[in-house]
This record gives sequence, structure tokens and C-alpha cells, in this order.
Amino acid sequence: MPTIYELATITSKGQITLPKSIRQTLGVDVGDKVAFDLNEHGQIMVSRAESKHEDPAIGAFLDLLAEDVQAGLNLGSLPADLAQSMLRRAARAGVLGEEIEGNVAL
Repeated sequence: MPTIYELATITSKGQITLPKSIRQTLGVDVGDKVAFDLNEHGQIMVSRAESKHEDPAIGAFLDLLAEDVQAGLNLGSLPADLAQSMLRRAARAGVLGEEIEGNVAL
């Protein structure tokens, strides 16, 4: 992940606005949740909080799709760099909203 330095101002209600570059890097948008982890050195790590209300039908479909990608099915007609990117990402959880590397034609 790239190193980004941004400042945010705390409002009278204790709120901040996450800068656009941080929102984009975390892959969060309106309605999404972020988690704050404070360590013993007083440093805070901000990360995207995973939703616990996943649609079971969509989750099952994504699991099947990931299995197909892992098995290398239907990847022959894709550009090699896109197929490799898909295989790498299939092994990782929580990549929804991340940009796909390579050219994609719909």
C-alpha cells in the first residue's frame, strides 16, 4: 500500500472527514465502515471494516467464481496479465471494490 500523508480537522462533534486519497486507498464509500486500532505507542491504524451482513446468495456465487478462477477455468481467452491478476486476487479475501489490473472488455 502506498504511503500517504493527509490531515483532517476534528469538528465540534468529534467528527472528521476522511480525505479522498485515503477513502480511495481503503476502498470505502458512503455507508461503509472503517475500523480504528490504537496501539500501545499511541499510533492509530485505520482500515476498512468488513461488512457482517453479506447476502448469502452473492457470497455463494463469489465462492463458486473464486473456485473456478483458482482452477484456471475459462481463463484461456483472457489476456495473460488479467488472468494472473484474477488468480492472485482469488486467494485473498475482501477485495471487493479494488480495481482490476489489465484490460477488461464487457
